[in-house]
Amino acid sequence: MRFTATSFAAVALAAAVTLTGCSSGDPATAADTGTHAVEHARGTAQVPNDPKRVVVLEPLELDTAVAAGVTPVGAAVASNTSGLPAYLGVDGVKPVGTVPEPDLEAIAALKPDLILGTESRHSKLYDQLAAVAPTVFMKSQADPWQDNAKLVGAALNRADKVQGLLDDYQKRCTTIKDKYAVNGKTAQLVRPRDETTLSLYGPVSFAGSTLQCVGFTIPQQQWEDGLQADISPENIVKAKADHVFVTTADVNDSATIPAAIRDNKAEFPSVTLVDTTYWISGVGPKGAQKVLDDIEKFLESKK
Repeated sequence: MRFTATSFAAVALAAAVTLTGCSSGDPATAADTGTHAVEHARGTAQVPNDPKRVVVLEPLELDTAVAAGVTPVGAAVASNTSGLPAYLGVDGVKPVGTVPEPDLEAIAALKPDLILGTESRHSKLYDQLAAVAPTVFMKSQADPWQDNAKLVGAALNRADKVQGLLDDYQKRCTTIKDKYAVNGKTAQLVRPRDETTLSLYGPVSFAGSTLQCVGFTIPQQQWEDGLQADISPENIVKAKADHVFVTTADVNDSATIPAAIRDNKAEFPSVTLVDTTYWISGVGPKGAQKVLDDIEKFLESKK
């Protein structure tokens, strides 16, 4: 984080003065814009009914905000080189550090009227963020993504809009399940980390839950928090399934399929490359629809 205590305090104070009505419940500002209470991981926050300058620190918060019709002024990114996921189709969102290490000065400089973060990642920053603007924290990025999306909807005062998006997701899952009848088939998502580690994604994960939503079964593993299990290439048979999806930055480059899978074609008869930016990083209603696009395209090709 690129800040000093003195410099951040100065920027935060300036932002806090600008946003006094939002952060302290000033009657005049409340009368102008209105506020509502949101229960979250740190208690209760009074947030503006119509936030105009939202900063998000988590991919799900970014995706859900954009899907609900709110383009944040700032967002933490996966890495300093990755930028915003292209699938979101938005411009003008300023990077404010990375998801694990937000830039507090950059956040304060944007003079936000609402900040969204995550207790499990950003707990130590809460008091500093709350001094700048009303701040709402999800408990953990490991929680079911739809529950976290609902919290974002509540914070943005767009709960009905977000619920509608989640209902659309569920309806589309049901349509795909009924059309392609994949019940009884297994599927596994594999993410190559490096030459020594492959991550498998479980039923609670974003993409894993979407595979299950359309009727696939994910083979049992020793899941960490239900989310993922890491294996070595030597144990690749643990990733066996009727259909294996492998994340990559280039879905047209078959060389990005791990050698351990390519060298065991008999064990992996059905392998499909999928885009990391939304299968892994694109958690939220928009990313979910993109994953469903890929699943439906895949199933159509197998008819």
